Amino acid sequence: MAEKKITSTQVPASAAPKTTATTSTSHVRVSTTPATKSTSGTIFTKENYKWMIIGLVIIAIGMFLMAGGKSTDPHVFEQKEVYSPRRITIAPLLIAIGLGMQVFAIFKKPKKFN
Repeated sequence: MAEKKITSTQVPASAAPKTTATTSTSHVRVSTTPATKSTSGTIFTKENYKWMIIGLVIIAIGMFLMAGGKSTDPHVFEQKEVYSPRRITIAPLLIAIGLGMQVFAIFKKPKKFN
């Protein structure tokens, strides 16, 4: 069987994208006009990233405050160290605030300049 040449404007029917096309035997002519407009730019602005970094720093501080300290004797349970207000109140609040800032940074829309 003779090989068929595919020109730059023809692609096999199985590889054709969703476009308006004219079929001929086993080839499809594809129009070169784009189906959708592409938007340039990023999803987030510099201000969004600033808020994200601030949130990450607050989460890191909360995790650091929640981390355990080195006990002088590993066989003795120090209730004051484990259940200190720093570990059970302040640190989780800082982590929750940091996570809230992450949500704020994601949903914050950029300011529109007129």
